[in-house]
Order: sequence, then C-alpha cells, then structure tokens
Amino acid sequence: MGEETFRFGLDHVTPKAEPCEPNNVAPIVSSYNERIRPVLDAVENLRRLNITKEGIQLPTIVVVGDQSSGKSSVLESLAGISLPRGQGICTRVPLVMRLQHHSLRKPELVLEFNGKIVSTDEAHVSEAIRDATDELAGDGKGISNTPLTLVVKKNGVPDLTMVDLPGITRVPVHGQPEDIYDQIKGIIMEYINPEESIILNVLSATVDFSTCESIRMSQGVDQTGERTLAVVTKADKAPEGLHEKVTADDVNIGLGYVCVRNRIGDESYEEARAEEAKLFRTHTLLSKIDKSIVGVPILAQKLVQLQAGSISKILPEIVKKINKRLSSQLSELDKLPKNLTSVADAMSAFMHIIGLAKESLGKILLRGEFDEYHDDKKMHCTARLVDMLDQYSNDLHKGPMGDAAGENFLMEEIKVLEEAKWIGLPNFMPRTAFLTLLQNKVKVVSRMPIEFIDKVWDYLEEVVAAVLMRHSEHYHQLQTCTKRAGQNLIAKMKENSKKYVMEVVEMEKLTDYTCSPEYMCEYNKLMVSQNEFLEDVNGGQYSEVNLEGFGGVKILHLKQYRALVPQAFDLKMRVTAYWKIVLRRLIDSTALHLQFSIFNLVNKDLGDEIVKDMMTPYGGGIERLLEETPSVAVKRDRLNRSIKVLRESKEVVANIMDKISSYGD
Repeated sequence: MGEETFRFGLDHVTPKAEPCEPNNVAPIVSSYNERIRPVLDAVENLRRLNITKEGIQLPTIVVVGDQSSGKSSVLESLAGISLPRGQGICTRVPLVMRLQHHSLRKPELVLEFNGKIVSTDEAHVSEAIRDATDELAGDGKGISNTPLTLVVKKNGVPDLTMVDLPGITRVPVHGQPEDIYDQIKGIIMEYINPEESIILNVLSATVDFSTCESIRMSQGVDQTGERTLAVVTKADKAPEGLHEKVTADDVNIGLGYVCVRNRIGDESYEEARAEEAKLFRTHTLLSKIDKSIVGVPILAQKLVQLQAGSISKILPEIVKKINKRLSSQLSELDKLPKNLTSVADAMSAFMHIIGLAKESLGKILLRGEFDEYHDDKKMHCTARLVDMLDQYSNDLHKGPMGDAAGENFLMEEIKVLEEAKWIGLPNFMPRTAFLTLLQNKVKVVSRMPIEFIDKVWDYLEEVVAAVLMRHSEHYHQLQTCTKRAGQNLIAKMKENSKKYVMEVVEMEKLTDYTCSPEYMCEYNKLMVSQNEFLEDVNGGQYSEVNLEGFGGVKILHLKQYRALVPQAFDLKMRVTAYWKIVLRRLIDSTALHLQFSIFNLVNKDLGDEIVKDMMTPYGGGIERLLEETPSVAVKRDRLNRSIKVLRESKEVVANIMDKISSYGD
C-alpha cells in the first residue's frame, strides 16, 4: 500500500482561511474532521496502550512556551473551555488534551489519570484539573511527569490531540524545588525530542523571540524548524513591528507563524473570535499581516492539517515497527524455558539440561571443540590443561638441581657412600646409597604433584560450574542443586587424585625399577667421560672441567676423596639417568590419571551426583523444578504484557488502515 493511500484526501479538501465576521463567527472545525477523527482515535488508542514503552513513538503536537507566554489562553481558545490560571506554573503535569467535534447539545468533559475516569463540565473543569494535578504532583508547586488526559467532546472544536507541558521558568518561587528549571526542561525535551513530535511554540508578541527559552529548546532538537509551528499571542498588546517579526523569521520557524488575540475578561469565546477577526482586519499595523496566518480558526486548521499529514506519513512506519517489535518479543519469549506444569515435564527438562551440560563438557574437556565458547579462552579446556601440564613438567625438571656445578659437585654422593660402607668386597655399588639419593630427590619434588592436582581440579571446578550454570540459568532450583553436586563431586575427585599421586610418589621412594632401555642408554652415555674426568681430578692441572650434561664443574675439592670419586661419579650418573625415568613416570601417570578421571566425570559421575543430590532433602526432589524462578517469572510476565499490547496495537492499526483504504474507494 503506497503512501498516497494514507493522505486522507487532504489536498483537495483543505479549507480556505476566511476572516471571521463579527455577526457570523465560523466554528473552529475543519471540513475533513469526519475522516481524521477515526485516525486520531486510533492514535489515542495506541497511546492509551502505552505503545511508546515499546520504543514506538507516536505523532504528537507538543505545546511549549515560556511562563506567561499565553500558552493556556491559546489552548482555551482552541478547546472553548477554561483552564487553571494563577501566579507561577499553572500546568504542573503533561496535560494531554483530546478535542473531538461532536454535535452534542451539552459538551462532555472527562479526565483520565492513574487509572481513574472523572467526569466534569465546563463550569468545573478548571477545578477538576487542579484536583487531579494535586493528586499527581502533590498539592504544592512541584511538577510531575505523570500525564493527565482531558477529553473534550464539544460542537465546533477541532479534532486535535495536544500535549500541554509546564511553562518554562528559570527562577524557582517559594515552594518550588531549586532545580525546577531542570525538571521542566527534562520533561519538555522528552516530549519534543522524538522526530514524530510537532512542536507548537507559543511566543508572546511583547518579547524578543530570540530570547525565549522555548525557542532555544525547540532549536536544540529541530534545527531546521521543519516540525516547529509558532503561535504569537498578545498581538493586540504589542502590534508594533509584529509584521516584520513574523516575516523576517529570525528564529527559523519552518512551519510558519500564526498570530492570535486571546480572550479578554468576561468575553465569550464567540465574542473573542469576533473581536480577533475585527482586530486583524481593521488595526493599522496588524491588518498588514497576511490573513492566512492570523486567528485561532486558522491555527486550528493548520494544526489539524499538520497532525493529519504527520500521521499519514508515519503510519506505515508504525506498522513496520510494531511488527518488528512483536517478532522480537515473541522470539525472546520462545527462548525462555518451557513453563513446567507436571512432574513428567520437570523430569524431561531435567534430563535435557543434564544432557546438554554433559555434551558441552565433553566438547571442551575431551574433544577440544570450542564452538560454544569461541571467544572465551579460559573455556578452551584441553589447551589450558596442556598448558598446566607443561608448566608442571618444567617445575619438576627444575626441582632438585642442587649445586651441581659448584664447590659441592659429587659431595652428596661421597657422603652417602661413606655412610653406606659395609664389610665386603670393594667396587660393589651399595644399593642403599642409590635409594638414599633417590629418596632425597623425590622428597624435594613430593609437594609439586599435590599442588598440580589442586590447581587442575580448582580450574575444572570453575569450568564445570560455568557450564552447569549456563545450561540451567532459567531454573534457579536446579542451579543450586547442580552447583552443590558439582562442588561435592570435584572435591571427591580431587581427593582421589591427591591420593593417587601420593601413592605414585611413595612408590618412587620405595624402589628403583624400570624396564625402559633408555636408562642404560643414558647411563652409558654419561659414563663415557668418566676416565677423562678422573684424570683431571688426579692430575691436578685444572680446577674446573666441562662435563657433558652438567657443564662446567669445579674439581679441586675432590682431590682429598680420590678413592671414592670413581664410585661417586658412577653413582651420580646412575641417579641422573634414572631420575629422568622417574620424572617422566610422574608426569605421564598424572596426565593419564587426570584424563581418565575427567572422562568418568563427564560421562558418568557428574550426572549420577546431580541426580543423587536432587533426591536428597536439600535437593527438594524433581518437583522443585515446577517452581519458576522470580527473575524468569517477571521476564515472562513482562514479555506477555508487551506482546499483548503489540498485538492489540497491530489490530488497531490494521482497522484504521482498512478504513483509510475505503476512503480511496
């Protein structure tokens, strides 16, 4: 449906502006009110549905002006009713005025606020507005951003909807908050900032337009003035230079000016319109102003036309926004967990969540697949576990280095041999000496496997908790249970792993054994340099020699132990060759144990532990899943309310578009 469909036939029915004769006062009503009113009703229905809370702005005529600019008088003239008057700020809340032309013998006036509907009449409307305002903003002089709606059904009024905002004042009077200006500015900017708003800027003819605060505010959001219309009040009080002011347009009012004369004293509204027409027709200066921009009837016609044009322009866009928002909210609702209503539903959801968690853990802990955590390096678990294992290996190899290249080279071996002497044949290597050195080396690194196990399982606890929390995020009761079960299981598995590595360490202390040929290869390789080393020790020509596998070592201190040096050297090389086997066993056995433990954790132990915990008194049983968490319940309710509003709004717009289409027929 093209844009032309939404024009309501404005171009060929826009009424001509005719000056009003004193004895034949024209009603302030446009000839196309019957067509525009259903559209205005539709927009008001959207406003009543609070569609703006869904981020969808509606076309709105926003009335702004400095304090005492005559803003209330203009609205009174358009509505034909009296509004609150007095010193200071009369409008203390946004007043939404819905004017509807009706051929009623008696006007109908209704106030809507805080869910209330209060009927009133022309004689008491001002008092009713004051009472409603006091309820919304307090009975002092403060302001509130809670809107008050006034519906006026009256013969002769234009079909218009306008929002009257508090008049702008910079200096607080007694009883007003110190930041009254900032509060008023905040409300005004909220209403005039949307591009859908038409700004009706009320200016007094008695002041320099460029000094008006309302002009500065409207220029701040509408620099080109393309959505700002100015109405100039008190033309009768300052006629000098007014023609030049509205012609020169120094303040960039894109939609033009309308000059008016407001009602004075006890004049009826009909008398006021007659006096206004006479003033602009007969006054020496004011009669020079073009008749197409003077008078309240002209203002009404312009506002109705601008309002209709704005709605016709934006209605298709509102349809798109409603559909887009509705689709988004439905999608968000679908992402929420199913609202469980039976034990069977709860059990199905429980098994599904556990299955998803196990699958995720299998990916990141066993298979090295990180598609679910592409940007979270911490959750790339196989890589992080290898990093930790490499660091563990480095720490072990750096462990009991001793002072191998210093003054004490071979001294530990010599001391052990001296204490291992026994009555028997010479040149036999005492096994106790080898075991003593081995046990000393194992003792130095014995804490490292325990610390490594702690580090790995602490990391795994964080990973398992993160995965479980992600897959059960909408089930608070299950989160508590799975987190507790995960922590308990990890604690048990950590203790089992500690016990395992402690046993491995104790086994390495207990005996010396390997079937690996690498031991003899390494030993023979190290022993190649023995004769040369002994010659250097016995010859006395060098204080330091280079030894393969050890680098530079000092030897002067060994001369006094010439008899034990050959055996000490042999012992040193045996232990060195065997230590490489020990370290490899510590690393490999720990890695295999962890891999096996993680496999069991993912494929068996975790699910069993969660089920076991769920069935305990603390777990509360599977029925607890039927209790929806407060956060999910609130979100579900919010989404359902939003979807209801959007669907109703969609229906409202669809109905009015059908009516508009029928106009074209």
